[in-house]
Amino acid sequence: QVQLVESGGGLVQAGGSLRLSCAVLGNIFTINAMGWYRQAPGNQRELVAEIRSGGNTNYVDSVKGRFTISRDNGKKTVYLQMNSLKPEDTAVYYCNADLKRTYYTGSDNYWGQGTQVTVSS
Repeated sequence: QVQLVESGGGLVQAGGSLRLSCAVLGNIFTINAMGWYRQAPGNQRELVAEIRSGGNTNYVDSVKGRFTISRDNGKKTVYLQMNSLKPEDTAVYYCNADLKRTYYTGSDNYWGQGTQVTVSS
């Protein structure tokens, strides 16, 4: 059984910082990519940042220069450092992982349970 467990959300004032963590629990063969998505009320879920196995990263324009995604392969954990937070960053943030459970299986997509980030003005 593979699970993604998130932590680090909360309430912060505009201009503040938060760090989200997401750990992959369970036995897996390899992680192809991990990312963070967010969904605000009334909005579609959007990709915030992703990091691939080779280290390449991708960010939505609205967070470039403020958010940094990183990963610790040994701990099977991805982080999202969020600085200079704005009220419009308020959303539920979801961790996503594209991974292979075994050498023989194809890639599967997994989601975390979501963690609330609220930025007050």
